[in-house]
Order: sequence, then C-alpha cells, then structure tokens
Amino acid sequence: MPTPPAVRAEPPPAGAEPASVRTEPVSVRAEPTSIRAASTSVRGEPTSVRAEPVEALTLALWQSPYAPTPAHALAALDTAAAQASAQGAALLVCPEMSLTGYQIGAAHIAALAEPADGPLSQAVATLAQRHRVAIVYGYPERHTEGRPYNAVQFIDAAGQRLAHYRKTHLFGDVDRAQFSPGPQAPAVFAWRGWRLGLLVCYDIEFPEPARMLALQGADAVLVPTANMIEFDEVQRVLLPARALENRLYVAYANACGPEGSTTYGGLSTVCGPMGAVLAQAGRGEALLLATLARNDLTEARPSSQLPHRRTDL
Repeated sequence: MPTPPAVRAEPPPAGAEPASVRTEPVSVRAEPTSIRAASTSVRGEPTSVRAEPVEALTLALWQSPYAPTPAHALAALDTAAAQASAQGAALLVCPEMSLTGYQIGAAHIAALAEPADGPLSQAVATLAQRHRVAIVYGYPERHTEGRPYNAVQFIDAAGQRLAHYRKTHLFGDVDRAQFSPGPQAPAVFAWRGWRLGLLVCYDIEFPEPARMLALQGADAVLVPTANMIEFDEVQRVLLPARALENRLYVAYANACGPEGSTTYGGLSTVCGPMGAVLAQAGRGEALLLATLARNDLTEARPSSQLPHRRTDL
C-alpha cells in the first residue's frame, strides 16, 4: 500500500467548526494537545508488563475503507502500524470490525467469528510487536449461544491482550441481524499509567456508557466506529459533548468509503476534555495523529459538574 502524503493540521480552537472535508487520502498529524490515563484492569483479561507512566501520549487513528478479506485487512494494518510507529504514535486505533468488514451479512460474520485469542488476535499481536505500537482493532467474536459479538480488543506493544469489550448498543437492523449485544458494561483498564476505556460506534451516542467510564476514572475513551456519511452530527455534536460533560478525551476512529450500498463518512476525531475538536480527518483514507498530555485534564477537571450530580434523586 503506498504511503499517503503527510499533511500537518492545526487543531481548531474551542467552539470552532470542524476542519473542511478532504476527499483525497491523507495522513494528518495534529499538534500536541493533551490526554491522560492511569490504571485498573479489565475483568478477566490478562495484564501485560507495566511500563513507566508517561506525561504525553501520541495516538493514531486509522481511517480506512474496508478490505475485501481479513488477509488484505491485515496487510493494510501492517502498513498503517508501520506508519504510525514511524511518526511517533504509541497507540493505533482502528475502525469497527476493521479486520473483516462490517456490513457483510450474518452468515459471513458468523463464518469469520473467532474467540478473543483466535488467529486474528495472534496476527495483530505479531504486528504490534513488529512495529512496537499498541493496537485497538475490531472483529466478530464467537458466541456459543447466539450471534457473534461486535467486539474490540486492545493489544499492547508486547503483543499482550490487555483489554476487551463487546458492543452493547446495536444500531439498526443490520447490526441486530449480525450480532448479539454485549452483556457487560464497559470497564476502565490501565496502560502506561493512563486510564482508558473502550466503546464501539453507537455506544458513544448514548450518555450512559461514557459516563460509566468517567465514574471509573477514565481519562480517555477509544471508539472504533463505522459511522455512515448521513450521521455527521455524531462528530460535530455528540463527541464534543461526551468529552466535555465527562472531562475526558474521546478518540473516534471511523471507516471511510463504500461498502455495498453503505458509505462511511470518515471525519475521525479527537476531542479534548473541554469539548474542543483537537484533530479531525477528512472523508478519505487518513492516519490522524494527536499528542495528548496530562496537564489539560488537570486544568479541566476542577470545573467538572460530576461532583455536583444529584445521585439521591
């Protein structure tokens, strides 16, 4: 896969409209801003070797069209992970169902479904180790008592499975025909001294999942997604709102381009804890980078409304 030309994007000021739409593949890098995350482990998942906490964290959002097969998707991920690592990212976040495709039919999803430690997990672990970058990716998880789960997994740079989550809010007839809803609430996990949470696509459009993570002390929510081009209000309105109301960061990695009769809208986005859009991709293929620092959370949280909630009502 050819390397897209690098374009440096200045993050817009708080309250400004998102950057204009791009129609060509780009690799966008945002100027340093901020994020934080610290620790607690996800239930039932193995923990990896702890690294020293870091004051700044560079992450990359891989905005990509869906590949025709998992083998093609892994080859594209290999390229994206190499590029992300070369540009200084410690973490690469991929779209929803990034290794198989999303709207491919219930029978195909079921045929490709595998356990959390299956061949796709092992292949991603190899790429994470090769490029020394943590990877969040989406895949169909086998479910012995029903349709597969729409799942995401965090694999660290040592190739260890650190966190796992199953989408709880299914969107529309396609999602419900292909998947079972996840039975567990999202949980915060620890990585390099940061507190992170995972959600999938439609989950972030509800206040409750992000609030659950915030109440567990999350510093950032990582959201693989497959948002269609008709629903840009998610990036324009809901992502800044979720970040602001919970005083945390939201990193939203969307697919782009067509898949059957569906077109995904891109506009992968990183929002800061005061609701500002810190970085946003265009419509086409992109590698969006943002460097996040703890200080912004420290400055934002004294004005948070969370301590003043009326939990007695």
